[in-house]
Amino acid sequence: MEARVGRVPSPCGLIGAMRPAIQSVGVVGRYDSAHLTRSVEKLIAFLQSQGKRVVVDNRSLQPSSTSQVAAMPLPELAAAVDLVVVLGGDGTLLSAARTLVEFDVPVIGINLGRLGFLTDIPADSMEPMLEQVLNGHYQEESRSLLSSVILRGGLPVAETLAFNDVVVGKGARGSMVEIEVYVDGQFVYGLRADGLIVSTPTGSTAYALSSGGPIIHPSLPALLLAPICPHTLSNRPIVLSDQSRVEIILVRGPSANVNFDVQNIVDLEEEDRIVITRATRPVRLLHPIGHSHFAMLREKLHWGAHL
Repeated sequence: MEARVGRVPSPCGLIGAMRPAIQSVGVVGRYDSAHLTRSVEKLIAFLQSQGKRVVVDNRSLQPSSTSQVAAMPLPELAAAVDLVVVLGGDGTLLSAARTLVEFDVPVIGINLGRLGFLTDIPADSMEPMLEQVLNGHYQEESRSLLSSVILRGGLPVAETLAFNDVVVGKGARGSMVEIEVYVDGQFVYGLRADGLIVSTPTGSTAYALSSGGPIIHPSLPALLLAPICPHTLSNRPIVLSDQSRVEIILVRGPSANVNFDVQNIVDLEEEDRIVITRATRPVRLLHPIGHSHFAMLREKLHWGAHL
């Protein structure tokens, strides 16, 4: 008889439905250090000890000959498993999530990096925390992505997703860019600056935070515009509805480019237009029971505890 488990309300107010217990698990990471190799092999052994079928991403991991696990491309993996576990830092999870979102598969992160805003399971607590998740005891929340298209002469030259942010920047030459910004067809401002960040709530604790932007709770349906070193100091961050359509036109910038989660980079030409909207599908992000967004912020940003 198939076991069925319930989800509990998350701190973000998201309540999950009943669902079957997790039977198959995908593992994603980067096999670029002895530390990661040991962590992956430990994870695979643990999952197998729990009776789970394990599949690894063949582009990022090379399982040892003793692991006895299947390896396949990430899209095939996403369609074949009930849960994806990402080992590494937030960058690894950001990269994987842009592919996984299409398949509506939940993702959980084990932090082998530094900050770990998204990969919130510590490596030394991996086994007990994952055991709870495998048994259906977890909190789930939806995180929005950005969908972007670059238009050149009215024709699309690139389309992609971003989990954290879309950043129009000055590029290598160091001179300011000049851009025009529109929201839902309405002119907002002309901006001379080192660049402009369009961020999701998730990305509000990334580059946008360093540029003076506010921290946006991930449950809010919002987008953030954060100028980078604007020439006019009255240019301030703006929070928008996530239903907004943001359009950025490059007026001048000899080496300007646009990057997506600091991973995909496209060089821009003058009069290029970047059109940004909320992506249709969100990422399903899982957390251990007791996860608190504010506790995570206190830890990662070194805020004071109770006085």
